[in-house]
Amino acid sequence: MTKAMQVHLVEGPAQQPWGESALLSFDGSIANIHISAAKGAALVAAQRGARKLDGMGITEVVLSGEHWDLESRWAFWAGYFNPRKSNKIDWATEDTAELKELSARENAGRWVREITNGTPEEVSPRVLAESAAEMLQKLAPTAVSYRIVAGDDLLREGFVGIHNVGRGSVREPVMLQLDFNPGGDEQATVDMCLVGKGITFDSGGYSIKPSNNMATMKSDMGGAAMVTGGLALAIARGLNKRIKLYLCCAENLISGHAFKLGDIIEYKNGVTVEILNTDAEGRLVLADGLIAASEEKPRWILDAATLTGAAKMAVGRDFNSVFSFEDDTAQRVLSAAGEENEKAWRLPLEHFHLEQTPSNFADIANVGIEGSPGASTAASFLARFVRDKGRNWVHMDLSGSYQPSGNDQWAPGAKGHGVRTIARFLLDN
Repeated sequence: MTKAMQVHLVEGPAQQPWGESALLSFDGSIANIHISAAKGAALVAAQRGARKLDGMGITEVVLSGEHWDLESRWAFWAGYFNPRKSNKIDWATEDTAELKELSARENAGRWVREITNGTPEEVSPRVLAESAAEMLQKLAPTAVSYRIVAGDDLLREGFVGIHNVGRGSVREPVMLQLDFNPGGDEQATVDMCLVGKGITFDSGGYSIKPSNNMATMKSDMGGAAMVTGGLALAIARGLNKRIKLYLCCAENLISGHAFKLGDIIEYKNGVTVEILNTDAEGRLVLADGLIAASEEKPRWILDAATLTGAAKMAVGRDFNSVFSFEDDTAQRVLSAAGEENEKAWRLPLEHFHLEQTPSNFADIANVGIEGSPGASTAASFLARFVRDKGRNWVHMDLSGSYQPSGNDQWAPGAKGHGVRTIARFLLDN
């Protein structure tokens, strides 16, 4: 039997022969992660140390010693997660509240990372929707109900964006409509709505991606995973508000049935959209979810999506991007991220961006004019499908949710970075 390695957080530098700048040192069966007194340094050190220990093939650890707390334990888990094996952590704490929180975070975070890392063959649009619904129902069996609208039923109910994007695949597109209603009153007001982009594989359609850009497109359902995980964590923390969740799920493939450049889609709210790029499909499916959410007249609407490369160019893969016309609304999400030790950055969204997706044949096009800011015009496109063109609505472009290759803090694949932000937003607003 393999004995678990004890891991300590240690203030101060390592001794010889490890060197003063060493992150790790070892003393028999004990691994020491050396931290400094700078703010946040302990969390980064814990996560980097976890990555190094995973890289050494150490598959079982005990986080012992006096310097561990809730946040450093969680940072270690974030770095110790490995998509190819099941590393085991003994949290080494008897604090009941801390253990409950760690369990809630791990349940939500593991589901997000594993469903996002799943292969495109395994995770079809329906599988994604059903997995999300089942996971949430296990958390709150009496409070969660749902329905799945699929295939041609999407057209009958007016969800034309999801249907058009998904009709090129033999696996039908679906919308998950999930209701978390802890009070059980059917007439209760919907407090918030969450909308997630669930493109389970994105070839780019006829605006086909090059192979190297397509290789990670199983992750294009990261927004659907993230809002589901955020709701799961909030429920585990005691959420007592009625929330509706809309996952807009499809495969964007090429076939004789696929949508084409030059097509025009007319949405339920009367807005017509000319397709000028089939690789700008995420906004087309989200539009359906935002219309449905707006019909519920909630206090807040939040959508999340792996929407644009432009957002990643702006903030890299460490931050998620936040968009809103309203300073207060954007700040609520930024504050939630700060409270949860996640990174988010606001990018510009102004009403003049609404004018930067013109079309010669429809109300708007699905891409902006040459030279326009891609992430901002994508957000402005979404705003046209929100009540009052964006009132009390915030869009998260998940720039920091996925690592194509591992680095010193994250394993390759989904990170779950954003789950805690969404959970906190639900609970605090």
